[in-house]
Amino acid sequence: MRYTGKLAGGLLGFVLGFGPVGAVLGALIGHQFDVQAERREAGGHAGGAAAVAERFFRATFRVMGCLAKADGHVSAQEIAAARAVMGQLGLTGEQVHAAIEHFTAGKQPGFDLVGQISELNRVCLGRPHLKRVFLELQIRAALAGNDLDEPVRALLTQIAARLGISAFEFAHIEAALRAQARPFGAPATHGEDLERAYRVLGVAAADSDRDIIKAYRRQLSRHHPDKLKANGLPDSMLEHAKQRTQQIIEAYELIRERRRMQT
Repeated sequence: MRYTGKLAGGLLGFVLGFGPVGAVLGALIGHQFDVQAERREAGGHAGGAAAVAERFFRATFRVMGCLAKADGHVSAQEIAAARAVMGQLGLTGEQVHAAIEHFTAGKQPGFDLVGQISELNRVCLGRPHLKRVFLELQIRAALAGNDLDEPVRALLTQIAARLGISAFEFAHIEAALRAQARPFGAPATHGEDLERAYRVLGVAAADSDRDIIKAYRRQLSRHHPDKLKANGLPDSMLEHAKQRTQQIIEAYELIRERRRMQT
């Protein structure tokens, strides 16, 4: 983390005669310069969204390979799960080839997982929604490959913590992705559908209509494809964002209908 801007700003505010208050304000202004500098180093503004997208793509499949090897070996089911994610994302033949190379690199004994996550943190500085999508993709593959069993769950929990994603948010993502495995309207009781809809939005049946609307808008904002693309999500992964957005809309519409909400 950079401190040059904070120190210079704080010192300048104090020297100019504004005392402790000036020092604090100067440090806050300097902090913004530090953030912008870190973004440029990470390839954010200087490299543009394309640079972020390339690094995000690489990190996604390398970490996916590392997670598949978490128990010491990569099963046929885990390989099939990774392939399925590539297919569901609609990757081109060239992109699939690149994804497989990254997956293979990630499952090697010397793979630096901590370093890879640290790089992703730098790349996604100021882009928390990208970190969440990254974790969603990892959980999505793990659920299909090994049902998020130990030790994969333990490793993913550590990754989430390094990305600044809470255990509560992790649990919500897992619940939403488990619910996604069965579309709304599939053979199930009305109660099961409604329960899954609440899990997708991260709310409870006891929550007020207002809280449900706020949660719905928050989830839409987090997964809006155009917003994520502008922040550097690769075009090859926009399909995931579209699928999650559709799931969120369907969940909200089901809840709205059952509760007879006016909005």
